[in-house]
Order: sequence, then C-alpha cells, then structure tokens
Amino acid sequence: MHRRVITYSRNAFLPLTTVCANRCGYCCFRTPVREGCIMPPGEVLRTMEVSAELGCTEALFTFGERPGAVPGFTAMLERIGYTDILDYVYDLSLAAIRLGLLPHTNAGILSYLELDRLRAVNASMGLMLETTAEVAAHRDSPGKKPGVRIEMIENAGKLSIPFTTGILVGIGETMEDREESFQVIRDLHRRFGHIQEVIVQNFRPKPGTPMEGTPTPETSELCATIALAREILPSDVAVQIPPNLADASHLIGCGVDDLGGVSPLTIDYVNPERPWPEIEELKRVAGDAELRERLCIYPQYIEKGWYSPLLEPLIRQLAERIRKAEPG
Repeated sequence: MHRRVITYSRNAFLPLTTVCANRCGYCCFRTPVREGCIMPPGEVLRTMEVSAELGCTEALFTFGERPGAVPGFTAMLERIGYTDILDYVYDLSLAAIRLGLLPHTNAGILSYLELDRLRAVNASMGLMLETTAEVAAHRDSPGKKPGVRIEMIENAGKLSIPFTTGILVGIGETMEDREESFQVIRDLHRRFGHIQEVIVQNFRPKPGTPMEGTPTPETSELCATIALAREILPSDVAVQIPPNLADASHLIGCGVDDLGGVSPLTIDYVNPERPWPEIEELKRVAGDAELRERLCIYPQYIEKGWYSPLLEPLIRQLAERIRKAEPG
C-alpha cells in the first residue's frame, strides 16, 4: 500500500504593490497610492537572493489588480523607471530566474496577450476564482466579476499555462455556490488540462474592513468544502489549503493534497497576522502522510514541456535537486 503524499513548496512572497483597482469588503492588503506602496527593486532583489540561499525555489509575485488604473500610481511607478507594473514584473522574473527561483505571478485580471507575454518568464501563474456567486463583498470590485475571472482562467488554458486557482470560503456564498465554482473549474480543466491546484481558502476577518464582524468558517464547514472539492475535481488536480489560515491538521483527512507555498523569510502579506508554519510543523500537520517538496510547476507539466525554453535549465536543475533530497 502506497503511503499518502502531501506536497508543499518553498517560496519568497513578493508583494510588488499594495495599490489595487478593486475594493473588496474583506481586504486589508489594499492601500491608497502613497510612499512605500511599491516594493523597490533593491528590496525585491535582496529578498530573492536570501530566499534562494535559504533553499527556496519559487518567486511568488503578487500585487493589486490593475494598479495603473488608480490615479497617481503611474507617476509613483515612474520613479523606479517603469510606466507599467507588468514591465516591472517581467524584468523581476528574469532576475528571479538568474538567481535560481522560478517565477509564479498572481497579478489579478490579465488579458490574453498579457498572459502570453508573462508566460515566457513564468513557470506557472494563478488567479483565484473566489466564487461564481455575485456577493456583496465584491460590490466595488469590477475585477471580481465571475465571468471576467473565468475568461482569464480559460485564456490561461488556451496558452497551456500551468495554473493555480481556488475559492474563498465565507464571503457570502453558499455551499451550492461552492459546488458550482468547483464544477466550473473542473470543466475548464477538462477542456484545457491546465489546472494544477485548487486552493480552498477560508475567509479571516480583518480589523478596519467592512467585513471585520463576519465570522470565520468553522472547521467542519471547511472540511465539507474540501471533501466536495475532492469529489468534483479530477484526480490530477491537487486540493490545497493554506496551512497558516486554518486548522490544517484537522483538515488533512478531508481530502487535502497540498499545503501551498511557505516561506522561511517573507510573511504572508495578505494575512500578515498569520505566520507561516515551519517545515517541522508541516510534517506534524501531514501526520502519517509523507511530506514532499515540489516546484511551483507540477511534475506532470514538466513532463509535458509546458514551459518556455528560457526556463528549462532551471526547472531541470531544481527538479533534480528536489528528487535527490527525497527520502529513500
């Protein structure tokens, strides 16, 4: 009988800007345009250098959606020599590759052409579907319209981009809405085969946000949602939970395959009050299962060659390093 495997990756969390065109009711990440709202190149490079030295394999670039649409942001960006945040992330992706980290970008809504451009310098990319339901939390967030997000996930499939998506649990949706969300993701994967993992992320209230008084979903509700995901999604799609946001040790048995990216250096800037667990803690969470490190591009996509030629040497090198580190 094969021992169950739970995977994770080591990453550097790099929030390039906190400016965002959306105004979600649960978000504490978004800030107005102000000093310090853009992570400067020197800080990004230093963080990546140290992260690579600490054994990380992934540079996770994340930032607010369409920050250039917010008045004053472009002028702030011009101070570091750019007029478009996507030019900035492109250059930083090249720097990450030179330093030995595989770029993974979560940039919010991108067009087909923007996805195609970033595909050349990213091993994988992502966008949370969050929910197919129209919820009050997204009232002031044009980029959170379900149809807009589904179209981007579809475009990523057309471009054969190894992709991460997921749902946010507890933002006003029902269990039926979650079921529909998983079905939409399943159907997209059946068409394009590009969904490598689906995150089941629980909402956590943040002080000072419109939803600060909304309760966190109970562990039993999360367990039922994870079980539903595992039932609906194809077996080659991993179900992931963020181990710093939920009672992970009690959720592993509900159908979890992956514990996401954790960092030995950077915090979770979207949930700054919830520190990443240490690797030893992840082993405890995994229980009887084998905890195994992975890259941000899953093995089946490496085998298919779903990456640009620029990334091949580094992908091969890191995959071999991880293989040699595996027990037995």
